[in-house]
Amino acid sequence: MRRLPLALIVSLSIAAIVVAGAGGAGAPAGASQSGARYSAVQPPVAETGNPIEDQGSNYDYRSYITSVTPDASGLSLQVLEFADRLLLTNHTGKTVTIYGYDGEPYARVLANGTAEQNERSPATYLNTNFYGQVSVPPYADAGAAPHWQVIDRTGQFEWHDHRIHWMSPVAPAWVKGSSRRTLIFDWHVPIAVGAQKGYISGQLFWTPETSKASPAVIVLGVAIALLGLAFALFVRRRRTRAAAGAASGPGGGGRGGGAGDDAW
Repeated sequence: MRRLPLALIVSLSIAAIVVAGAGGAGAPAGASQSGARYSAVQPPVAETGNPIEDQGSNYDYRSYITSVTPDASGLSLQVLEFADRLLLTNHTGKTVTIYGYDGEPYARVLANGTAEQNERSPATYLNTNFYGQVSVPPYADAGAAPHWQVIDRTGQFEWHDHRIHWMSPVAPAWVKGSSRRTLIFDWHVPIAVGAQKGYISGQLFWTPETSKASPAVIVLGVAIALLGLAFALFVRRRRTRAAAGAASGPGGGGRGGGAGDDAW
């Protein structure tokens, strides 16, 4: 009797996994086999005190990291808030530099874990608003020598990057009203690990809520749950019949005496 709930739990869990798997189907791989690691898994909706706060992160968009070059051990990247921010963690033993929109040094994380931002990079100011609608001060010049300001010492740097999201509150014309998951564009954020230059590369998708699981997949999940329930009831009925048969056997189902007792 105790195995019935377990069977139900297993069958329902399988169904849930099938439906959940359908919702994330088609997402790029989450990490390389060695070296740089990156994640396409979306974190909770809660903000972390970043200047962007709640100005963006339309839930119908998803940005995924597809590759990181150079493939440096100890370097990890993650997309935060669906398509809002990037988080870089540097344990490479080298300086990792992030470049701005005009190719200027925008930020860097030193080998000792110190994160710095270039006050003369226009990206420093453009990144404080989800759509870049800010006035860039005149001293912020992509061609000027960097002026670094320490902002963290944890080996991490988190920033909003306009290259990974759609730069308009209006959805692209080719996906507006669509319920199908659609690629909007491929994106690249230039970086350097030490003297070796490369990119954080990814893709931005339109992923409306209705596209997360098709009706066919939901039906399949329900069918699996019902089959599990039917199997559990079948096993329970067989055990009940077996117990009744044993009770009606020789000796009236009891252990009534004589040589039969020694056989048990």
